[in-house]
Amino acid sequence: MNIATIILAAGGSTRLGGKPKQLLSHDGTTLVRRMANAALSLQTGPVIVVLGANQDLIYTELAHLPIHTPINPDWRDGMSSSLRVGLNRLSDEPVEAFLIVLTDQPYVTAELLQQLITTQEKRGLGIVACRYGESGHLGVPALFDIRYRSEFMRLSGDVGARKLIQQYSSDCAEIPFPLAAIDLDTWQDVEAWQSSLDNSH
Repeated sequence: MNIATIILAAGGSTRLGGKPKQLLSHDGTTLVRRMANAALSLQTGPVIVVLGANQDLIYTELAHLPIHTPINPDWRDGMSSSLRVGLNRLSDEPVEAFLIVLTDQPYVTAELLQQLITTQEKRGLGIVACRYGESGHLGVPALFDIRYRSEFMRLSGDVGARKLIQQYSSDCAEIPFPLAAIDLDTWQDVEAWQSSLDNSH
């Protein structure tokens, strides 16, 4: 099965004072490069990293990786615009499904992405999403059958995969991933993440 991975890395990190969270690092590897490497290690299909804010800085971090890096000039319009840019890149790729991944969920691993793919193969449903804790919502990382591409192309504003996951819940399998709820929107988030990593060593 040929599966693309679309990594959304176009945001402006406004709540971090403009410091690109895509370039936060641990053990010498930035978040964006880590996610790109995780996607590449799956060896399932093309890896697309959508850039926007701070595109030159982030592109430099990804140089020499065998990935596509389309630019979203409208990144301020929200997540849906980046999804469209990424999915447009698939128009000439023979893919059957696509993963949607963010750069600010630091606990996402290649193993988790593979679990989404394996679940889709077993269950045969069009969507596989992550459950954020026992009572949490379903969200990304998530896998979508290519037939959902046209639905994504119609989205607007700062909405993304979660809307379609809710809309098509009858076609959605789920895997538990409580750590998906941890993202790096504020400096407090970043400090909590980094201290948890320090404590685990």
